[in-house]
Amino acid sequence: MGYYRAGFEVIGVDVNPQPHYPFEFHQANALEYPLDGFDVIHASPPCQKFSAMQHIHNNRHKHPDLIEPIRDRVAKFPYVIENVPGAPIRRDLLLCGTMFGLNIARHRIFESNSLSFELLPPCNHVDLYDPWHGGEMARGEKEKLAKAMGIEHFMTRPEVREAIPPAYTEYIGKQLMKALKEV
Repeated sequence: MGYYRAGFEVIGVDVNPQPHYPFEFHQANALEYPLDGFDVIHASPPCQKFSAMQHIHNNRHKHPDLIEPIRDRVAKFPYVIENVPGAPIRRDLLLCGTMFGLNIARHRIFESNSLSFELLPPCNHVDLYDPWHGGEMARGEKEKLAKAMGIEHFMTRPEVREAIPPAYTEYIGKQLMKALKEV
């Protein structure tokens, strides 16, 4: 959604169906989908292998690490790769909801081969909505989580839990638009 707000035509690709994806969508393997014709590639490889919850539950071995294959696949294009802190990507940018006035600490890291990012204010984790400690899952508060992340279009609870706040990709998208116009 953020890339759309920044002015991009958005096309999604995922091996799993995404019935609530609000833009053109192709169910396909991102490691095989044709990439010619795209101005920029944004990749969000599965994060479960690197998430703190999988470490706590000792489940990391059950999830694939697709970061290197994705990076190799998109390297000749302008790209952004997103994942959770702890994932093996360059930490070119760390974003938190509080940097955008959102009431949630949802850290994500971004690697890009075509951008150097403008500075943002630091995180401020005072009086935030906390869905991870007896929150969203225990109370069924999908709507509160979506609101805290700035998500306005319909998503299921699992979709919201895996989503990137649109403010993050809008911020990155505006910088990408500017960079593309300068080329």
